[in-house]
Amino acid sequence: MSTRGIHPLPDNLIDQIAAGEVVERPGSVVKELVENSLDAGAGRIEVQIERGGKQRIRIADDGGGIPPGELELALRRHATSKLTGLEELERIASLGFRGEALPSIAAVSRLTLASRTADDELGYQLRCDGGALGAPEPVAQLPGTTVTVDDLFYNTPGRRKFLRTERTELYHVQEALRRLALSRFDVGFSLAHQGRRLWSVAPAVSETERHERLAELLGRAFADHALAVELEGAGLQLSGWLGLPTAARRQGDLQYLFVNGRLVRDRGAAHGIRQAYSDCLYRDHYPAYVLFLEMDPARVDVNVHPMKHEVRFRDGRTVHDFLARRIADALATVDPAGAAAPAATGSPGRAPSAGVGTAPGAASAVAPRAGADGSQGGTAELGLPLAEARQLYGGGAGAPAGTPGSAGAPAAPAEPATPGDPATRQEAEPELGHAVGQIRDAYILAESQRGLVVVDMHAAHERVVYERMKAQLAASGIATQSLLVPVSVPVPPAEAERVELHAATLAQAGLEVDRAGPESVRVHRVPALLAEADAAALVRDAVAALEAEGAGGGVEDRVHALLAQMACHGSVRAGRRLERAEMDALLRDIERTPRAAQCNHGRPTYTVLDDEALARLFMRGR
Repeated sequence: MSTRGIHPLPDNLIDQIAAGEVVERPGSVVKELVENSLDAGAGRIEVQIERGGKQRIRIADDGGGIPPGELELALRRHATSKLTGLEELERIASLGFRGEALPSIAAVSRLTLASRTADDELGYQLRCDGGALGAPEPVAQLPGTTVTVDDLFYNTPGRRKFLRTERTELYHVQEALRRLALSRFDVGFSLAHQGRRLWSVAPAVSETERHERLAELLGRAFADHALAVELEGAGLQLSGWLGLPTAARRQGDLQYLFVNGRLVRDRGAAHGIRQAYSDCLYRDHYPAYVLFLEMDPARVDVNVHPMKHEVRFRDGRTVHDFLARRIADALATVDPAGAAAPAATGSPGRAPSAGVGTAPGAASAVAPRAGADGSQGGTAELGLPLAEARQLYGGGAGAPAGTPGSAGAPAAPAEPATPGDPATRQEAEPELGHAVGQIRDAYILAESQRGLVVVDMHAAHERVVYERMKAQLAASGIATQSLLVPVSVPVPPAEAERVELHAATLAQAGLEVDRAGPESVRVHRVPALLAEADAAALVRDAVAALEAEGAGGGVEDRVHALLAQMACHGSVRAGRRLERAEMDALLRDIERTPRAAQCNHGRPTYTVLDDEALARLFMRGR
């Protein structure tokens, strides 16, 4: 048992303890100091480091500067210009507010603080060696502030030995500065290491400049396969870029969410974004995004973590649901990678939706698609299998209800419309045009005003069937069809128990199954859309989906997983020859279906080669 009495700690020890929470490595020093520069209104910030930041970190800005009389105060604990009372603490709009960063950094390094305001003729600098302050002295200094941090952790060898290699620390510095550069497109940033400039970005104002800066910071692949969005609702505003589902990554290393300009990690918000992508992501892949969420500062508490990475929303459920629904709506209308956006006027197809913008090189977000009768249906009515397209669309796939060739009137015998028919050209050309043939019994070729359309018929029909089943589920439940004779399916005992346990979930998905014995189950009803499918295979797919989903998801997630799996099994398969009317019917279905650019597993369903792309293939015009 200790016999020492309670006593106050010396100031330098307090500063070093506080530094352990704020200063983890050179990258965290860069983060804290650059945030101070941004709070000071800087328009240009230059970062220079040596030996990965372990030897020197120098940050210069052109912000408002610090008056000479406040230099010493700036290095005192909990001294700040950003807060004056509790009311401001509850509505924090600045990046820093605790007054801990500078004194914490000064306690574990040799720090020099030089600054000059626009009203002063001379700048002043103040040196601090391990927390020991010197006296301010005049120095030649441009308006703004320069902070130099030498020999980080020189007086705490236990901390210094835990620093990684120079290359690793340089990576963390670059990542910290990249995040800050993404947060403020109106500010210029540069980074130099050992006197060599690594990268520099100028302020970006126009959409073209913002797109180019995004490409410089995150790579051309992300910038050219991202959807620019501007969404709002529930007192929240969301802008930024959503990576296309087909550009998803195997790791979540390109996920940036800024709340009121601050990069944050929040499980609820991250889950909402992930949920928005759930219907169109390839398995074991992660979406990429750069998003800016703006809200009333009073609705979010940033005073949660010393590094200010975590926040607490006053109404986390609202934030989660807003992100999940609005992002899902934007993704529901996206074109596949490689598809040229339709003209704004003079051609049919998708028009940009209100509140959704696009950046050069990015795919366009568009309004939800509807059928000719304004519904979200597919081939005529929901539940109609593809095989009936010929009876309905004798006069051309996609005829509206009540017209010859539709479900609402007897089909008049007529030849399918051909792409070369002048009468057809005079009418509104469908967005994906008309089928001209099928290759490898797996792909449909179509000619449209946008160019040559290549469709993976199984992937496309899978999405169509899945979205129809979801629409039925949301409206009045899945339409089912009774089997004339119940089908008995042999399964292992564990699967039989799983079917018995999840019988209610299976029924919601349109599959009525009960246990017939220790190693068998019996199927009584199946979804009407999948009436022609193998009932035994449907059950096996459903059991596999339940096993993959596990107990972590909610009931709705499990039902949707079941629908996706069954839609995959019940869709038209490669190897089947389609007639022209059937191909055109599928094209019209794709045009009406949300999220049609990807199948249920995240694979692209179709692509478009425009005239320019076709010319490049054959080197025409060179």
